Amino acid sequence: MPEPTNLTVAGALNAALRHRLEHDPKVLVMGMDVGKLGGVFRITDGLQKDFGEDRVIDSPLGESGIIGSAVGLAIRGYRPVCEIQFDGFVYPAFDQIVSQVAKIHNRSLGAVRMPITIRIPYGGGIGAVEHHSESPEAYFAHTAGLKVVTCSNPSDAYWMLRQAIDSDDPVVFFEPKRRYWSKGSLDTSAAQAPLPLHSAQVVRPGSDATIVAYGPMVATALQAAKAATEDGRDLEVIDLRSLSPIDTATVVDSVVRTGRLVVVHEASVTLGMGAEIAARVQEKAFYSLEAPVLRVGGFDTPYPPSRVEEEWLPDVDRILDAVDRTLAY
Repeated sequence: MPEPTNLTVAGALNAALRHRLEHDPKVLVMGMDVGKLGGVFRITDGLQKDFGEDRVIDSPLGESGIIGSAVGLAIRGYRPVCEIQFDGFVYPAFDQIVSQVAKIHNRSLGAVRMPITIRIPYGGGIGAVEHHSESPEAYFAHTAGLKVVTCSNPSDAYWMLRQAIDSDDPVVFFEPKRRYWSKGSLDTSAAQAPLPLHSAQVVRPGSDATIVAYGPMVATALQAAKAATEDGRDLEVIDLRSLSPIDTATVVDSVVRTGRLVVVHEASVTLGMGAEIAARVQEKAFYSLEAPVLRVGGFDTPYPPSRVEEEWLPDVDRILDAVDRTLAY
């Protein structure tokens, strides 16, 4: 039985891709620079060397063509894993994703499956240039027919990517690029029973208020919860993990116990994932709420230049300010 290893999120994603390429000849990896270069973030490093150019494919510059080709491959029985180099580059493929990938199964009355995984590095915090630090997750979570998930640590990165690739439904897999180099323990043994792909997880129990976060903001939420203990506040932190479908039950169970909820994400607040979570909680746990649901997110402006991105992104202080406000009721 293999011993747990200490890996980065990037290393765990690479290990998951390698596992599926080894065990399923129908799995293909495709995207710009995924082969010889190993991906702009080196997530696919070494895969083309070991599995060949027919399995790990350097695609031309053209996101629409990558996803369109994946649709044809899926129809022929393959399981393509597409990499979009950066979040802001996904929009040329938006039509293919929401008009074809999301709808073919329904349009064909269940006769055609779309087992496509679309990997998208997303979010800020790396000092990148324009179009390289965006949070487009709500666009895809709004689209019926797509599954949308995001990891926050190496263990989830490994298991969730494997589960996504094995899914017969199309999965948009958001990877928090600012957390690619975060390390954590990964147990790949058979004894490790991963959570279901679309389950949320309580990553820190607490009693005074619930913080729901996902992707890059989970680590920030945990930092805020740790800082809050200095003021005697016990905060529960939930890693949402799946954005479509949402594990509403786990969030509601927490709010019933704590009575308060703060939702945190990097994306702009207006019409973001936080609004959906707030609506579900007030519907399912209205009489348990001791205060309004509060949201902490990016400002309603285009993503700023890298020199001021830390002013735009939610941080520990902004989360704790929301906690102060919810506890003041």
